This record gives sequence, C-alpha cells and structure tokens, in this order.
Amino acid sequence: MKKILIATEKPFAPLAVEGIKNVFAEAGYEVVMLEKYTDAADFLKAVADVDGLIIRSDNVTAEVVNAAQNLKIVVRAGAGYDNIDLAACTQKGVVAMNTPGQNSNAVAELAFGMMLYNIRKAFNGTSGTELRDKKIGIHAYGNVGKYVATIAKGFGMQVYAHDPFVKKEEIEKDGVIAVDSVAELYKTCQYISLHIPANDKTKKSINYELLKTLPKGGTLVNTARKEVINEEGLLKVMAERADFNYLSDLAPDCKDEMLEKYADRTVFTAKKMGAQTSEANINAGLAAAKQIVNFLEKGDKTFQVNK
Repeated sequence: MKKILIATEKPFAPLAVEGIKNVFAEAGYEVVMLEKYTDAADFLKAVADVDGLIIRSDNVTAEVVNAAQNLKIVVRAGAGYDNIDLAACTQKGVVAMNTPGQNSNAVAELAFGMMLYNIRKAFNGTSGTELRDKKIGIHAYGNVGKYVATIAKGFGMQVYAHDPFVKKEEIEKDGVIAVDSVAELYKTCQYISLHIPANDKTKKSINYELLKTLPKGGTLVNTARKEVINEEGLLKVMAERADFNYLSDLAPDCKDEMLEKYADRTVFTAKKMGAQTSEANINAGLAAAKQIVNFLEKGDKTFQVNK
C-alpha cells in the first residue's frame, strides 16, 4: 500500500483534510497526518517511509529529501515552490510539483483588502481615498495577476501589466494595457501589485531606483515573496517620500523599524495569508492529492517544476 504524508505546520481546513483523505482512500493509499509540528525532527521522522508528500509553506530541504527513502513525489499545495529544494529532489529522482491557480483568487482578494485598509486609514473614522480611476500596475500577469485585473476593473481602476513571458496580445485581450518594461510600469502606476517569484534573477530586484519612480501616493502591494524586495532601498524611499506606502502579505525583516517609523503607511499580515481561505484550502489540497494519484498511477507529470 502506498503511503502519503500530509505535513502542514499551518494545517489545511477540516473540509480540505476530509476531501484529501477521500481522494487517497479511493486510490487505496494510507494517509499520515503531521500538523502544527514545531520540531523539524518530527518532519524527518514522519517522511522516512512515505511514497508521496503534500506540504503548504513547509520547507522540503535536502535533509528532508535524503531522509525520505521511498519518496517519489512532493506537491506544494499552492503556486510558489521556493520552499522546496528542487536540486535535491532532482538528484534523488523525486518529482516536485505545485498546484498553480488554486489559490489565485484568494491572493488577489487579499491584495485589495490590504489596499482598502490602507487608503481608508484602517477604518479609524478619518477621511481616506478611493481606488476608482487610479492606475494599477500588475507586475507578472499569471493566474493571480489575471484575478487582480478583473477585480481592479470592477473598482473602476485603469489596469496596466508587464510580464515578459506573456504575449502582449494575451494581456490586451483582457482589457489590460500591456507595457514593455518594468520601469515603465512603475513610473506609470500609483499602485503596483507584485506577483513575481523569488529566484536568482528576482531577489532584491524591487529596489530604490525602481520604487522612487512611482507617482505621488505610490503604493507597493506585495503578495509574492519578501525576498524580492531590496529592504535597504525600501527603507530609503519610505524615509524620503511621506506619500509612499508598503503593503505586504509577509512582513519584511525590517518590520520593527517600518512599524516604528511608518505605521500609518504600512500594512503587514500576521503570517502569509494569501491562501488562507476555506475555498483556497480545499482547492489546493484536493488538487495536490489528485496530482499525486495521477502521477503514481499514470505517470502524469503535468505540474512538475523540477527536471
């Protein structure tokens, strides 16, 4: 009997767990749960003899991969997968996957939740501003970016986007203005919704030179990864521009300084909240389970992210 571990320091919603277990029960697999663990040693012990692994924000390091003697596949229930050591997986012949698109709407809605909270002054009773007729730039027009565009148009915003991996015609067919460069996007739009992955090319790429070009009231909304932000540059632009705002789904390393000096211009979630909805939980969890079954039974590698 194949054995699957669901290792989630931040557990799935109960309905998601039930659905995942049902998928594996139909396939005749054994399921082991490791939830809210605080010791990495517990993860290493639990993964030792499993064939498949589902994680959320949990780190699958080389140590984890090497400890998993029977592991054939790991699926991150979500879009990002920088918490998986892809090289270690490839070296051990383990297929790594993500579940793109399953939590995209949840992330997009969070972006607007933070924007509204910021411009309405945390609902403290004082006068704020509106999103209507403002320009929003979507930096990376993937699954989340498309949802952001749809919601932004509902608010009556002017929507721009840049993505070197998406054809201009594909962007424009959605009623979005495609721009040719990151620099043009940032100097054009008051709001930037950031959705780039964290990799060697993007880490710290959102820097002072880029941020200082945002129009008056410039607001960077980061529901991607904190590693893509050059925090030294961010602090510099915050200090120089009293109109600049930073909203993030993951607090930066300089969180304490930001909150001490610029509390009225920052919004940080308590922990990464983009996928923290019941719907996203269920969608991503079920997708991860089905992908494991399809791979183990049929060799389906559709969503593989390592080679």
